[in-house]
Amino acid sequence: MIAPPVRQFSRLRHLELLVLLGALQAFAPLSIDMYLPAMPVMEKVFHTSAASVQTTMVTFLLGFALGQSLYGPITDRFGRKPPMYVSLAVFIASSAACALSPSIPAIAAFRLLQAVAACGGSVVSRAMVRDLFPPEELRRVFSMLVLVLGVSPVIAPLIGSYLLLWFGWKAAFVTQALLGCACVTGMHFRLPESLAHDAKRPLRLDLIKSAYGQLVKDRTFLGASIVCGFSSAGAFAYITSAPFVFISLYKVPTERFGWLFGAIAAGMVISSQINGRMPSRVPVWRVLRTANLVQFVAGLLLLASVLTGIGGLPGVFVTVFAYIAAQGFVFPNGSAIAMMRHGKIAGTASALLGTNQFFIAAIATIFLGFLDNPAVPMALVIAGSGIASTALNFLTLGARLEMAPQAAVKAG
Repeated sequence: MIAPPVRQFSRLRHLELLVLLGALQAFAPLSIDMYLPAMPVMEKVFHTSAASVQTTMVTFLLGFALGQSLYGPITDRFGRKPPMYVSLAVFIASSAACALSPSIPAIAAFRLLQAVAACGGSVVSRAMVRDLFPPEELRRVFSMLVLVLGVSPVIAPLIGSYLLLWFGWKAAFVTQALLGCACVTGMHFRLPESLAHDAKRPLRLDLIKSAYGQLVKDRTFLGASIVCGFSSAGAFAYITSAPFVFISLYKVPTERFGWLFGAIAAGMVISSQINGRMPSRVPVWRVLRTANLVQFVAGLLLLASVLTGIGGLPGVFVTVFAYIAAQGFVFPNGSAIAMMRHGKIAGTASALLGTNQFFIAAIATIFLGFLDNPAVPMALVIAGSGIASTALNFLTLGARLEMAPQAAVKAG
């Protein structure tokens, strides 16, 4: 059954759709954040190094980046829901396999597979938003998704901390498998197919190349997606390093780590809701640029604090909080700018947007974990990401985007 335009749904049904779409996007943060408290424990259990344990994060980010390009053309051809059944089944199986793995290399391999499965939810949810909502509403809707999505990094480390204390490091992966089972049930019964039959595109190599070629030639799409990518690289550098910085370096108790991590994530949730309530007269590009400048300053201050030792744990917390809070403006506005011109190939556009975002993040996280002080490489990557995303914003985006939504409506 094809979904009717979203305006025809009741407010309660509208909210239910946003929660379901947010849940599909939440597989990535759940898969990342829930096992963070266990990383220092895994280092001891497997008698290895922090850098080795962090490869389980690198392989996940690589899988999440490269896997998204597979889903784009498939979802534009077969619809949004059918590929999700396959991806959720693989996610459930690979999550269980992580819990049963005998070594870090085995976990890293299954994390790669888990990521390829999880990224289906991100591609499908963004594409369904573009199917159901007009371009001028995308900023508000993506901000609402960030609210649903933002609950995950707030509660996932808390859940992971107590699962670790009560049941051990394997419990996080078992819980992820169970959440996958719950999500496939909700999707089957309550999430409608949003791609109209006459909007499906044949799965032909020439059309796939044409669609990706159209996106690569669009300077606005490419600029917005890469700006989001570098901004996210800084966020994932923090996420990957946080257990070792807070627990190992600053001796934060495991049970308190989740609260500290959740407080920083809450900053992103709050900022995303402020973003969604901004008047439509405020240009999307201007909000994105301001957020990038905040990340630029926060990254440099974090690096100065870590290198000089000034501020200690509070200094790291405040500057990281500012960077992550700004992400609540970067993601919805960057996604809206990237997606607003490409309604006819929304699945492919969503896939390439996610690929750029997570591939850049994966490359950045490779440089983490190779110094005795884990805060230094984290700060270097965050500062570098803030510099790169801000510079690319000024080079590729600007005031001409103020007319982009209207242009997209006329073209679509």
